[in-house]
Amino acid sequence: MLVSAFVVILNETIMGVALPQLMKDLQISASAGQWLTTAFMLTMAVVIPITGYLIKRFNTRPIFITAMALFSAGTLLAAVSPGFEMLVVGRVVQASGTAIMMPLLMTTVMTLVAPARRGSVMGTISIVISVAPALGPTVSGIILSVLDWRWMFWLVLPIALASLVVGAVRIQNVTTPTRVPVDIVSIVLSALAFGGLIYGLSSLGQEAEGTATLPAWVPLAAGSVALVLFVTRQLRLQRKDAALLDLRTFKSPTFSAAIVLMMIAMLTMFGTLILLPIYLQTVLGLEPVAIGLMLLPGGLVMGLLGPVVGRIYDRRGPTVLVVPGGAIVSMAFWGMTLFSPSTPFGWVLAAHVGLSVGLALMFTPLFTSALGSLTPELYSHGSAIVGTAQQVAGAAGTALFITVMTAVSAAQVSGGADEVTALAEGIHAAFVWGAVISVVALAGTFLVRKPAERPEPVAAEV
Repeated sequence: MLVSAFVVILNETIMGVALPQLMKDLQISASAGQWLTTAFMLTMAVVIPITGYLIKRFNTRPIFITAMALFSAGTLLAAVSPGFEMLVVGRVVQASGTAIMMPLLMTTVMTLVAPARRGSVMGTISIVISVAPALGPTVSGIILSVLDWRWMFWLVLPIALASLVVGAVRIQNVTTPTRVPVDIVSIVLSALAFGGLIYGLSSLGQEAEGTATLPAWVPLAAGSVALVLFVTRQLRLQRKDAALLDLRTFKSPTFSAAIVLMMIAMLTMFGTLILLPIYLQTVLGLEPVAIGLMLLPGGLVMGLLGPVVGRIYDRRGPTVLVVPGGAIVSMAFWGMTLFSPSTPFGWVLAAHVGLSVGLALMFTPLFTSALGSLTPELYSHGSAIVGTAQQVAGAAGTALFITVMTAVSAAQVSGGADEVTALAEGIHAAFVWGAVISVVALAGTFLVRKPAERPEPVAAEV
């Protein structure tokens, strides 16, 4: 499951560095190209809320097979796509499988692993959740330096198919399916709510460029109304244990605090992942392979720290990790506000590594504290909420950073600045926003507590 999850999550950010080449080959604008990532996150946000029901209703193995089959089919579609439209379709099918995989992995871990070891195991899972997206630009940069962009999918396809075959043979059923009712109205409201919010957030960048087909406030307003209706319906349905997404998870103060901090961390990470390649390529003039290598140390640091952070969590709890982590993230962002057309590469590298260290200190304690504070019957719902929050936050981070960059750059150009200087000013403004948000996150890190010990879970018979 870990290998499969790593492969599917890696693809969420693999398109970032490829965007300039795709814009040239497919003759699309930057705002249109952004949809290759946005469509992925949009699909994830629509599908993930349903996974809580799927995990309770079906066995582990068939859910895994479905997820990897969808991902493999989407990867094949993207690899053979002749144009932009089919490439987007392939990304949507990929995302459908990815959306199922992460909540399934989380729920399986919470079912099988004793509370005393969850920090260590979640530390390993954090490699998937945080390092895979961070390595996406590196992998795509290296591939694009020697091969066509379609090879980003051709090289992933055999790994996905191998994971599908091995998982189908080796994975055991670890949960007991129950015949829970499915509420179609909740599914529709969920799709409208989370889909509308992410579509609206993603439209902000196009609106700043003047290329939006629909004012951003329309899907944002529709999504907000649908979200209110969705929440109201879940509160009523959960009284008879029939909610699509059980919101009793938020009765835990630790879960609520951890979710908010997790969303801020994801917002800053995805915003940085979309902005740094643009800055390195357009302002500093680096080639894609150099950009990939520049971002590689940060991803490796996150991977190496994950298991270490997990072990510290098991012994000391979350506070000694998330507070320093929040402080380091904030310092890294304030360092990024100093980026300019003449910034040395070493300064960019140091800031990115610092950000990666801070996020590594935060992710594992936040995931473990959030899910560990729930009762076993809420694990699948908590996992789905975590996944949904990640996607909404990722879309919000991408939209916020791109919108600020675009608006400020356009104002600079209209004022007579050259394009490189204008873009540098736009990126500076976006990182200032990130730095301010990071200060808010730092204040919230003091609210996360280690959950009380519960009896060890007992896995269901296979």
